[in-house]
This record gives sequence, C-alpha cells and structure tokens, in this order.
Amino acid sequence: MTSDQLTKTAAHLSLTILIAAFGGSLFYFAGLPAAWLSGAMVFVAAATLAGVPTVMPDPLRDALFVVIGVSMGAGVSPDVVERIAEWPVSMALLLVVVVCVTLAGYLVLHFGAKWSRETAFFGAIPGALSYVIALATDRGADLPRIASSQSLRLFVLVAILPFAVVSTSGTVDGEGGVIEASSWFEIIIGLPLCLLASLVAHKLNVPGGLMTGAFFMSAGLNASGAWTLVLPFYLVLPCFVLMGAMIGCRFGAMTFRQFVSVLGASIAAFSAAFMMSILGALLISSLVDIPFGQALLAYAPGGLEVMTLLAFILDLDPAFVAAHQIARFTGMILLLPLITGLVLGRPKS
Repeated sequence: MTSDQLTKTAAHLSLTILIAAFGGSLFYFAGLPAAWLSGAMVFVAAATLAGVPTVMPDPLRDALFVVIGVSMGAGVSPDVVERIAEWPVSMALLLVVVVCVTLAGYLVLHFGAKWSRETAFFGAIPGALSYVIALATDRGADLPRIASSQSLRLFVLVAILPFAVVSTSGTVDGEGGVIEASSWFEIIIGLPLCLLASLVAHKLNVPGGLMTGAFFMSAGLNASGAWTLVLPFYLVLPCFVLMGAMIGCRFGAMTFRQFVSVLGASIAAFSAAFMMSILGALLISSLVDIPFGQALLAYAPGGLEVMTLLAFILDLDPAFVAAHQIARFTGMILLLPLITGLVLGRPKS
C-alpha cells in the first residue's frame, strides 16, 4: 500500500470512528440499551448508505476481535461449570430452532417475495455469510440479494435485541465491563495466553477463531477462580464502538437502490425467522432455568461474535451464548452442502 493510500485509509478510518463515537454517545445519553454498540452501528450504516467513505481495516478488525474476546471472558464466573449441565437440552432444541428459522425465512422470500428457490434458500440461512456466498455461487443464485438480506438481518438483530432482552429481563446497565479491573500484572500475563489461543483457534478454522479463542481462554481463567482477567473499561468501551462501526461498514458492499429493493422482503423474512427464535427461547426458558433473554441470544439467527458480545454487554451468560452460536455455526458448515443437495438437487452444469 502506497503512502497516499495509507493517508486516504487513515482519513476514512478517522471519519468512521468519529461517526461511530457520535452515534454511540447519542444512544448512551438517550439511555438506550447496548448504546455504544448499536448507536455506532446505526450511524455508520446510515453514513455508509449515504455515500460517506467508511472503512474498517482488516488488521484493526482482527485486533478488535481479540480484545473483545478477552473482555467477554470476564463475564464468565466460577459457577459456569455447574451451569454446563443445563446445556444438553438447549443444544438439542437448537437444531429444531435452526431448521424452523431457515424454513420460515425461505417461505417468506420464495412464496412471499417471489425470490428464486436458490436465492430464497441461501438468503434464509442464519449466518455464515462467506460460506453461504461460496455455495450460492455454484447455484447461480442472486448474490447481491443474498448479501444484502444477510447484512440487514444482522443489522436488525443488533438494533432490536437489546430492547427485547431488557423488556423481558428488567433493567440492565447495558454497558458490561463494570467488574473491577485486574491488576496490570494479571493483564500482562493473561493477554499473551489469550492471544495465543486466538491464533491457534484461527489456524484451526474455529468459527470466529480470533474472538472465540481469546474468549474461551479468558473465560477459562476467570471460571477457574485461579486467575482474574478483566480489562479496564476505558479499553473495552472503544471496542464496543469499533464493533458497531464494523457492522455498519458492511453496508458499503451495496448501493442504496439495492438496500431499498431488498428491505421489505428481508425484514419480513427476518420477522418470521426471529419469531421461531422467540418461540424456541420461550420453550427452553420454561423447560430449564435459563433467562429468556439469554436463550434468545443463543438462538438468534446469526452473528456469532455479535450475539456473544451482546450477552456480555447485557450482563447475561456469554459462555452459554457462545457455545450455542458456535454449535450452530459449526453444524451449518458441516451439513450445509448435504442439506443444499437435498433441498435444491445437484448444481446445474
């Protein structure tokens, strides 16, 4: 990258961060839940669609994932081992929820919006966008529609889930990271371990490896009770803002016309799919002693890293949410080729 390109990227990044910080601040002072994350996302997305040159460089994004993973591990307490016994029932129901979510979205997009079978199928799959696009390419599906639908789904999830969780769980502080920070000695020892876990997980192609590797190492340290790894809030809060900006930047891949053209169908499909997640969360929260908001984040259709982060921000169980989102993501990766063949048949030659 030339010096001119670096200067241009730095200018665009500075503008993106400024917009994100303004949006997060506005949401925070308005008293909205998950304010720094959702406010940054909404304002950066709006600016991106309006033609403002927003950007989130890959190296910064990767570093962001690692730091957020470390910070989320602080939300895992030593009693997490006892709660693992609750997971098998909810994991079993997760399979049913994923099938219902995909089917609901497909029916709306294919029969309601009149999308082709291939485009509706891949547009309804909850998450794993890069993998879905790769499979859809071989099927001649409408890739811009699929990408737009998936981006809108994540946007709406982050925009409404904090309100849904707060309305059913009562008031939360909405900021996370309020636990007393570790000493610098604990941080200096713990951070390299989390970074190593991130690199290993990424190398092994673990879903969301850079974040989940750091998260589970940090969670393990905190859950053990032998070591406390809690980052100071002045380091964590900017990460919330940058994560929101990163989501907002995803809209740079579509034009405003594309956004408008898929808006109605995507929201309708999301609503149908989200209703399936709500029903699943209601069922599991009644069967097992799990808060409804926590179950809803675990069953939400997509966004492994973001759903786990929301669990941390909203003072729920990030380990529970991360485990279920990883299981969903991994299952989709392993089974999608087979399911695609069963649903759509062999690719056209």
